[in-house]
Amino acid sequence: MTTTYAVLSEGLEKRFGGAGGVTALSGLDLAVAEGTVCGVLGPNGAGKTTAVRVLTTLSAPDAGSARVAGHDIVRAPGAVRRAIGVTGQYAAVDGELTGRENLRLFARLLGLRGAAGRSRADELLERFELADAAGRPARTYSGGMRRRLDLAVSLLTRPRVLFLDEPTTGLDPHSRNQIWAAVRALAAEGTTVLLTTQYLEEADRLADDIVLIDRGRAAHRGSPAELKSRIGSYAEAVLAEEATADAAEAALLSAAGVLDQLTGAEPVFDRERRAVGAVTTDPTLTLPRIVRELDAAGVPVIDVSLRPPTLDEVFLRLTDRTAGSLPLTDRTGGPLTEEQIA
Repeated sequence: MTTTYAVLSEGLEKRFGGAGGVTALSGLDLAVAEGTVCGVLGPNGAGKTTAVRVLTTLSAPDAGSARVAGHDIVRAPGAVRRAIGVTGQYAAVDGELTGRENLRLFARLLGLRGAAGRSRADELLERFELADAAGRPARTYSGGMRRRLDLAVSLLTRPRVLFLDEPTTGLDPHSRNQIWAAVRALAAEGTTVLLTTQYLEEADRLADDIVLIDRGRAAHRGSPAELKSRIGSYAEAVLAEEATADAAEAALLSAAGVLDQLTGAEPVFDRERRAVGAVTTDPTLTLPRIVRELDAAGVPVIDVSLRPPTLDEVFLRLTDRTAGSLPLTDRTGGPLTEEQIA
């Protein structure tokens, strides 16, 4: 089945400050399939927010091209804006207006007037569990309530593509879960979501595909499972307490030697937990074998594990090195066709 792409960029470049300035995007390629959630990750300063600003027509690219919801971001910026919703890093609602007044104001600005605008505002207040607080000034809302109101604003026109730029930054776990539930529901209804986030767990739970941006380029891409498989499994031993600091260090070094021999990878120490681990790409390595080798070396362990890596570990490993952009392909590895652009 042919995949249609709601967001497609090739070679996007963006510089600030002219010659000798900062290069925020240096050939960014993205391909976000329609009706999916794409998580965009990267170190601070990697270019995530700049990418969102360019794709949402808030900033013009210096080079390259992009189409969003089938429209060229340079040639048809108005059509792009009519097809998208945007929630930035900070809530853009007016604190002096009530929740209902905020939604109705933005509805009018977006061309939803009269009964249609009021009905849509009330519908979204109910959807985001804000109906009981709809008559209160937004400045009295909690951080999570303000973010939900901001998200509701971005959905007034039922956008085909929703851009969420770090939408849960600073929220408590309960508020974050509410935003996650809303994103899942939107994706289930067919909305394409491009999500930038600093929370690796957020991307792991929500994203169908992940793009790791490094130095303004798409360095790695794939589903969470695919990215995890690239760095193998993680073998870890947690050691028992020792009588002296010297004995504890000697035990850690012995465990590290065992894991080095078994995996061929440089061990990673967590001295606060009395733990040492290493990545392995050997599919034949088993947990019983690790336990036997540690026992044979006389290492006093209280826990041994062999598990898939977390997305945090994937992020740290893959952004430790510089990588060029991968070729722009569909999910089967073939080149994109014009018909696949939404």
